[in-house]
Amino acid sequence: MAKQFGAQVPGWHPPPRPDGGALQGRFVRLERLSAERHAAELHTGFAADDGIWDYLPYGPFTSIAAWHRWVADHEGSHDPMFFALRDLDSGHLGGMCSFLRITPEAGSIEVGHICIAPHMQRSPAVTEMVFLMMDWAFASGYRRFEWKCDALNIPSRRAAQRLGFSYEGVFRQHLVYRGRNRDTAWFSVIDKEWPGLSEAFRAWLSPANFDADGRQRERLGDLTGLVRSGSDPAL
Repeated sequence: MAKQFGAQVPGWHPPPRPDGGALQGRFVRLERLSAERHAAELHTGFAADDGIWDYLPYGPFTSIAAWHRWVADHEGSHDPMFFALRDLDSGHLGGMCSFLRITPEAGSIEVGHICIAPHMQRSPAVTEMVFLMMDWAFASGYRRFEWKCDALNIPSRRAAQRLGFSYEGVFRQHLVYRGRNRDTAWFSVIDKEWPGLSEAFRAWLSPANFDADGRQRERLGDLTGLVRSGSDPAL
């Protein structure tokens, strides 16, 4: 049998690392996480539901001092690179996220450490957050954008599918966190899928897709499902 090799990638050059600059859309602004500018307000929002920390390796933070210290210790990190989420309608902060596992030499980057306060959950701002991060990554030359989560975190797996990520499988006994085993579900979007997914996101985020009460006319999952190459069998 003849040897087989992967397709050539002509003109390949590793893309730049994120520089921490703000990303802004119509609903949300991603600002580099800062203890001084963000910690107090985020702590207030996060304190409304300790359950938001269930699948993260840290938190909940029972005092503003402990949360402020955590943010101060991580705000300068370049991988993960953390951002605070500012709702542009209200001006208030409502969550955090990060770029992580940034691997320019492979053209791969991941979104993670997503923690959303109850008042921002299920809002267009959260969807736009992921769109802005993917749009930056693919415009910068990345080939692969990843989403990973605890395989038992069904809401996160649903979110990945809705957002157009293709299911790739489960890494068994991938991590130990909080003294528990974690099997990790892997999802990705690759560069050849992004033009179609970008069009789906832009159609969903368009003002024309929302009625006078802010209700969506078309569901994002219906739009991204036309492009997504693999569905999660657990859903």
